[in-house]
Amino acid sequence: MPNEAWQSRWEIADRPKELFALGNQALLNGPALAIFCSSRCPGSIILKACDAMKELRDEGRTIIGGFHSAIEKECLDILLRGRSPVILCPARSLHGMRLKSVWKMPLDEGRLLILSPFQKKHSRMTADLAHQRNLLVASLADEILILHAAPKSRVEFIYGLAGALGKPVRALNDPANVPLFARGMAPWGRY
Repeated sequence: MPNEAWQSRWEIADRPKELFALGNQALLNGPALAIFCSSRCPGSIILKACDAMKELRDEGRTIIGGFHSAIEKECLDILLRGRSPVILCPARSLHGMRLKSVWKMPLDEGRLLILSPFQKKHSRMTADLAHQRNLLVASLADEILILHAAPKSRVEFIYGLAGALGKPVRALNDPANVPLFARGMAPWGRY
């Protein structure tokens, strides 16, 4: 999928040569908010994340993410029930990927784009592919929301990357994220 819009927004030196897409590619042309969350997170984050997604789902703002961790999957389910566009970036090839039935309506409505930089040979997710996918998501986003970053996690790495790219990064306003606020990250939400 050669597209100058995504190439100009990809700010990492080793950007992929091509992207594979299913859905509305025009979603790449507007601003996007990236969502990240470590796979391990406290219950208070889960509740606040769900509330935040309920607010975002009808704002019309494009949300981008890998939506792989359990809480990210829940966020995706909430977002797809609304009107906001979503860019889903799996950490694997789109070839042979089973499409969930809940994705059909948003795809038909033009508010879902499934995007991957991975060739056919990458049919299963790995930690390395997830890391590469996270780089893509962070680079394509205009702003980043970290729901929770466990210490020394790959999500915590995104904070440093976003700073290097000059992108605003905020964390969900919760006591569990105090270590992120101590590093200079601003809180997101009024919770």
